[in-house]
Amino acid sequence: MALFSGGAGSGGQPGLFLIAGPCVLEDEAIEREIAETIVAVSTRYGVPAVFKASFDKANRSSAGSPRGPGLERGLEALARIRGATGLPVLTDIHEPGQAEPAAAVADAIQIPAFLSRQTDLLVAAARTGRPVNVKKGQWMAPEHIAGAVGKLRAAGAGEIAVTERGTAFGYGRWVVDMRSFAVMREATGCPTVFDATHAVQLPGGAGTESGGEPEHIERLALAAVAAGADGLFVEVHPAPSASPSDAASTLALARLDGLVARCVAVRAAVTSTSIRGERRAAEAGTGVA
Repeated sequence: MALFSGGAGSGGQPGLFLIAGPCVLEDEAIEREIAETIVAVSTRYGVPAVFKASFDKANRSSAGSPRGPGLERGLEALARIRGATGLPVLTDIHEPGQAEPAAAVADAIQIPAFLSRQTDLLVAAARTGRPVNVKKGQWMAPEHIAGAVGKLRAAGAGEIAVTERGTAFGYGRWVVDMRSFAVMREATGCPTVFDATHAVQLPGGAGTESGGEPEHIERLALAAVAAGADGLFVEVHPAPSASPSDAASTLALARLDGLVARCVAVRAAVTSTSIRGERRAAEAGTGVA
């Protein structure tokens, strides 16, 4: 079964899939709580889920900001989560040399938005044979993510997803073009994902760290699903203010269930409307009343 694919949805059409977890690996008890919640939500709503977390945040705003446990300890933590919960795991890489060690543990590799044009990184990720989720750079038009996908495919990548996390609008703010999901899908043929938490980030908005507007996470996620996003990417934490990374743009873990429930409902409504429209068009074409 494909990793970046939803379960059976309305009318037999694919439903949503979920990529969720903490921004960065930290405490084993917290990681386990998050993973178990993701399993429960996935089971309750029939939404296939992937646990995501970074072993190293190499692009923090300040040199003094926490970066995570590092490659070796981080991969050990991901292996424990996978073994304890059965969830497939995803992590991001920042250097080509991290690809093979990460792929030995992770079920999927992620390319950060800031690095989405780095050819050597894309090639290294593709050559692992793992599914790859590549985030669209914040300066990049939706259709231009096709260049990154082309590099991945040329290097042998099979399953690929593309993620929208917003476009730079002046200084310190991202905006999300809801046309992106249709445009990216047409340009690449890949499933499209909406990163609902990084989209509300305010880069450098808190001085030595990024700020955020988490009150907009849920409404943007619902809009993205209505606009055709196939998957949802959400960073969650039991106590967002205590998260060592991206605290200001993280969704409270307790809100994940409600968010997924609403997004599944929107996906079903949109799919049902689309199916009815296609049926009416077909009947009109054949003269069936």
